Amino acid sequence: MKGKLVIFSAPSGSGKSTLVNYIMEQDLSFAFSISATSRPPRGNEKDGVEYFFFTPEEFKSKIEADEFVEYEEVYPGRYYGTLKSQVEAQLDSKNVLFDVDVVGGRNLKEYYGERALYIFVQAPSVEELRRRLVERGDTAPEEIEKRLAKAEYEMKFSEFADRIIVNDDLDKAKAELLKIVNNFLSL
Repeated sequence: MKGKLVIFSAPSGSGKSTLVNYIMEQDLSFAFSISATSRPPRGNEKDGVEYFFFTPEEFKSKIEADEFVEYEEVYPGRYYGTLKSQVEAQLDSKNVLFDVDVVGGRNLKEYYGERALYIFVQAPSVEELRRRLVERGDTAPEEIEKRLAKAEYEMKFSEFADRIIVNDDLDKAKAELLKIVNNFLSL
């Protein structure tokens, strides 16, 4: 039996990765879809673990070869995408969980339709997004400003989601999320 897909997207700093990690820790038979990117690794990120890292030229070559379910040039020269081969191999035996940008989330939902649940995570405010990005300490101030400017645009994509989680209380968000995902998987 083929698995189901749960897609997470959100503006940077919304707490999406924390919620994704929480769901992955539950016993729900999920494989994590590792996205591809043309950006360099940050900190201790490893190829094939957090992302598949490609040069912009390698990424463009894979686009031309139609190897992506979805992809986007998020910033000039910065590509992100989901490899078809990765998803199809995982779906043969498990459910697949995605942590993608908002355009990727919308595109994946359109591609997989009712097999996919699209969850949009948002912080309570742009000010709270700023605070979270600064506290993470792994992002340059100019990058934070770029992400905040993009957050207003990204918030508009919540209308395409099947469900929206406002992450203003982490324990509450986790409980709500677990209930939503369990309900979807039991359909």
